[in-house]
Amino acid sequence: MHESIGIPACFSSGERTVDDQAAVTRSSQSVFMSVYRTKIAGQCRLITITWCKDLLLHGLSVSVEGPDGDNHYQSKVELKPWYFWRKQGSKHFTVDGKTVDVVWDLKAAKFNGETEPRSDYYVAVVCEEEIVLLLGDLKKDAYRKTGSRPALIEPNLVSRKEHLFGKKKFSTRAKFHEKGDSHEITIECNNGLNKSSSSGEFDHEMVIRIDGRLVNHVKHLQWKFRGNESVYVNKTRVEVYWDVHDWLFSSGPRQGLFIFRPISSSTIMLSTQIAADSTPGEDYSGGSSKFCLFLYAWKVE
Repeated sequence: MHESIGIPACFSSGERTVDDQAAVTRSSQSVFMSVYRTKIAGQCRLITITWCKDLLLHGLSVSVEGPDGDNHYQSKVELKPWYFWRKQGSKHFTVDGKTVDVVWDLKAAKFNGETEPRSDYYVAVVCEEEIVLLLGDLKKDAYRKTGSRPALIEPNLVSRKEHLFGKKKFSTRAKFHEKGDSHEITIECNNGLNKSSSSGEFDHEMVIRIDGRLVNHVKHLQWKFRGNESVYVNKTRVEVYWDVHDWLFSSGPRQGLFIFRPISSSTIMLSTQIAADSTPGEDYSGGSSKFCLFLYAWKVE
């Protein structure tokens, strides 16, 4: 279930992308990645927006999927407290001969102690006089600054990925849909003495809460360190997957992976119809939501 992903070294020198997750754990960087699919430079591509945070600064990285799906065109911004001019500006790079501009205004951005800003900012990705991706609430300012028009194709949010650090409890706020409400997600792992064991072994358990409501309680976690469960959040079915093997059986910084995949009723009805109309052996991908939330919870002592 573990997924290999590239972690941008937002605070290292150069413009390289580090594919080693140790780059995150060494500095306990908080990392929040959002992946969108949209049309840019004549093709549908993935654009990844990455926010990084450590004790000294914030970092913003924008990367565009290359023609082979592996190489990325990238622009990076480091928001150091003493670099006031970096909080507003632009950068550009070239994708298949087309200039792509990244324009941002974070002067008044409110982070509220989090990695991703919550209000009073914009980040715009511009190509061929179209804003192909626009983040933040200062949309009018972005259109005025860039002099560009809205794109004809609306970007589609594909996934969000966040790295969290803690000893026993991990908390974050996230949306299961781009235009939906923000939900508080809390994951907690506890060790209790196994009363049925004569050797005094600990019996691990894990609880997951969404908006304070208990949605999953796993007892005997040492036997059930991988699994999945269907829960409901505001009448929306959400499939929750977990893999916490390293929490229990590894040393040093230990990663647990949690995947939240919302499945709407319309998606279920559509997939049922497709399955009824398809021939045996025919492949179809309509049975699940195309959005996934990935939480990487790192246990540190």
